[in-house]
This record gives sequence, C-alpha cells and structure tokens, in this order.
Amino acid sequence: MAAATATAAAKGNGGGSGRAGAGDASGTRKKKGPGPLATAYLVIYNVVMTAGWLVIAVGLVRAYLAKGSYHSLYYSIEKPLKFFQTGALLEVLHCAIGIVPSSVVLTSFQVMSRVFLIWAVTHSVKEVQTEDSVLLFVIAWTITEIIRYSFYTFSLLNHLPYLIKWARYTLFIVLYPMGVSGELLTIYAALPFVRQAGLYSISLPNKYNFSFDYYAFLILIMISYIPIFPQLYFHMIHQRRKVLSHTEEHKKFE
Repeated sequence: MAAATATAAAKGNGGGSGRAGAGDASGTRKKKGPGPLATAYLVIYNVVMTAGWLVIAVGLVRAYLAKGSYHSLYYSIEKPLKFFQTGALLEVLHCAIGIVPSSVVLTSFQVMSRVFLIWAVTHSVKEVQTEDSVLLFVIAWTITEIIRYSFYTFSLLNHLPYLIKWARYTLFIVLYPMGVSGELLTIYAALPFVRQAGLYSISLPNKYNFSFDYYAFLILIMISYIPIFPQLYFHMIHQRRKVLSHTEEHKKFE
C-alpha cells in the first residue's frame, strides 16, 4: 500500500497517456500514443475520474463546514470514495489491452493496495471509520488523484499546463508521507478489532488443512512499508529533478 500513495509522481498509468512528462525528455524519439478512439475514451475516463475526486473534495469541505469539526468526515464521502477508488481497477485493464504503456503487474499492485485498504480494512472494520488517520489518507489521496487525472487529461490533449506538471512532481513531497502515515495508522487501529473478531482468519482443523491469520497478514503489510517507502520516495525525488529541470531548460530555449 505504500506504493499506492506514490501515484502523485511515480505512476505512469491510470488510464492516462503514460507519458508522465517523459516525452519531453525523449528528444527526437517519441513514443507512439494510443489511437483516436482509445485517446477519446481515455480522455473521458480521466475527466470522469477527475470530477469524481473533485466531488469527494467538495464533500469533505461541505461536511467540515456543516459540522464545524474534522472528526468522522469519512461518512460524508464514503460512497463516492468507494466508487471512484474501485473504478481505478479499469487502469489495470487499460494496461492489459495495451492502450496505456505501463506495467500490468505494477499497476495492479498500486491499484489493488488502495482497494484493499478501502474494502478489507476501512469498510470491514467499522470501528476505524471514525479514526482521524482515515481522513489523513483520504485527503492525501484526493489531492493526489485530482492532480494525477488532470495531468493525464491534459497530456492526452497535448496541452499540459506547467502548474499541473509542477504540482504532480512537487506536492508528493508532503502528500506521500501524509498518505502513508494515514494508511499505517488506520491498519494499526484495526488490529485489535481484527484479532478480537477473528476477521477473515481461517483456523485449523478444517477440511482443506489450511490456516490463515488476517491479523498477522496486516502486520506483514505494515512491515512491508519499511523497505518500500524510502525507495519510492527517493525515486520520485529523482524523477522530479529530471522532469522539472528539463522543463526549465526547454523554456530557456523557447
């Protein structure tokens, strides 16, 4: 799940062009983009997803203004959050059929990790839905996805404003640690309830002679953040320098 929050700068899929600004740095070598029909579909997909995450952002603001508190805001955006985050599964299909030049495996991992957190943790363990940590990752995801899907939309239209490119390769500096912190704290808050209820766990003996401890599985997921987070974070720092420095050089020549 640590990888999922890295979408602000590391993800070249999501139904977008897959260019991620790399086309600027390729010199005379340009990658062949999707055909006209695929491009039209991807533009529509990204516009819809941008609008969906904007609905989530507006819902959060409206709920905060109405309640005067940031506690338990999850309930105000629960349905659109589940719908649009689950809708990101289409990104795996985009890669699989070749209209987006990204790794199916990497995209599946990135998308499924978020879907897992939404459904297998936050939805399944009702007690954590009031935790402030949920709001932490929801805000980080919301800002990230508005920027990301906007980036893809404008890239497909060959009219990418510098501000959006800058935001995509800069705001992750804060949003990535913020999202990861929210994810880890939410999983941690779910642990005692998972253990008490034996949620999704399978005990022996049974006819399949198989056991599964969901509590231990969640702990392993938390531990996996330790090697993954620094690698992705510093990779994105490197990407930021590469993309934005090239953009500045390009502007000088213009």
